[in-house]
Amino acid sequence: MTEHMTGTPRELGSQWYDNEAGPLVRPYAMTGGRTKPGPTGVRFDLIALVTLDPGAPSTEGMALGPEHRALIGLCRTETQSVAELSAGADLPVGVVRVLLGDLLELGCVTVSRPVPPAQLPDERILREVIEGLRAL
Repeated sequence: MTEHMTGTPRELGSQWYDNEAGPLVRPYAMTGGRTKPGPTGVRFDLIALVTLDPGAPSTEGMALGPEHRALIGLCRTETQSVAELSAGADLPVGVVRVLLGDLLELGCVTVSRPVPPAQLPDERILREVIEGLRAL
């Protein structure tokens, strides 16, 4: 046993930031060492919208970790982006992407990807529509 800055005994190898932060848990421990989301290889953009699937199976019997359940809880109240989920769960974005991949494969969440800028309507056309509406 060793003593940390607070004078309280700690196990060897246990790392603490400070009393408020608590123990350090490495991201790979939360994802089981994985760095990419699931076998589907889905890429979650920061602005991809994640929604709890209304037809999702009950998560009661599923072996989900506390981080998975935290993400489900955040999605339960409203649709959120990957960036918002990362901030809300206080987890790194890379970890959230892997965990969301798990939830997507289990059918717990749905993901709406943003429209690529190349597929958005031309600004000139939108201005013409606005001017046409104003002329009415």
